[in-house]
This record gives sequence, C-alpha cells and structure tokens, in this order.
Amino acid sequence: MSIDALKDRIPDYAKDLRLNLGSLASDISLTPQQLGGAFVASALAARNDAVTREIVAQFRDVLSEQALAAAQSANAIMGMNNIYYRFVHMAGGEYAKMPAQLRMSVIGNPGVDKADFELWCLAVSIINGCDLCVTSHEKIVRDALGAGAVQTAARIAATVHAVAVTLQGADALQQ
Repeated sequence: MSIDALKDRIPDYAKDLRLNLGSLASDISLTPQQLGGAFVASALAARNDAVTREIVAQFRDVLSEQALAAAQSANAIMGMNNIYYRFVHMAGGEYAKMPAQLRMSVIGNPGVDKADFELWCLAVSIINGCDLCVTSHEKIVRDALGAGAVQTAARIAATVHAVAVTLQGADALQQ
C-alpha cells in the first residue's frame, strides 16, 4: 500500500488533491527523512486510519524506527500543546505568564535531528490550528532549514489533511 493507493481512492471531484499528493510525495526540497516524517506526522494529526496506514507504508523504508517514533512523538506532544496553547492564546490575560506545567521532554530530546522534529511539530500544529505553536515552530524551522522547508511542511499538512477529510466524506456518502 502507498500514496498510489490513496490517489486511487480520491474521487474525481478532488483530483487536485491527487495531483498535489503525488507531487509532494516526490518533493526533493527536503531530505527523505524530513519528507517522510512530515507526511507521517501530518497523517497522524489528520486522524484518518486509512490515510495514516498508506502514508506510513509509503515512507517506512526511508524512516528509521527512531525517526518513525519521533514523527509519532511530534504528533502526540503537539496534540497536547496545541490544545493548551490555543487556550492560552484565546483566554489571554494571566495564563500566558503562568508556566504550562506539562511534561514536554521529547521536544528537547526527540531522537532525531532537532530541525527535523521541529518541522514535524510545525506540520502537526498547522493541522491543529495553534497560532502560538505555528509561530514558534515556524521561526525555528525557518532559521534552521529556510522558508522553503516551512512552505513544504505547510503544503504537506494542508494536502494530507484535505485527503483525509475528503476520503472520510466519500466513505460516509457510500454507506
């Protein structure tokens, strides 16, 4: 199973997603590990089992077990942080000055290159819509890898999320 299997499932009304998914899967602006991790972290954040399975199958050979675990960790930690920091941003006031008191040690020691992990955290934060986390991770990724890497992560996140939503809708209409 693979990206091709996902592309085959995308309805014709969403053919632009099919084309974007294919071109992004062969993007050369990121390293294979950066690309694979961005796809895996985005798929996990998009919460569609079939999309996650196919994307992991596509990139399993380019991701070490450590890198796959780091992509999963990026999704997990951002799943928590994105909710917490969206709250802080929405509520405002004194909460921004209070320590989060949430364990986040994986950010300091993700098991892969810090820039790669930050790229994956950025992709997840884009999907989860956390302004504070996007701003924070975007700066780190831009400084380490450049604006092109930031844009590629955003394009991957947007496309993978759209594919997940489209396939979920298509499946619901077939029932």
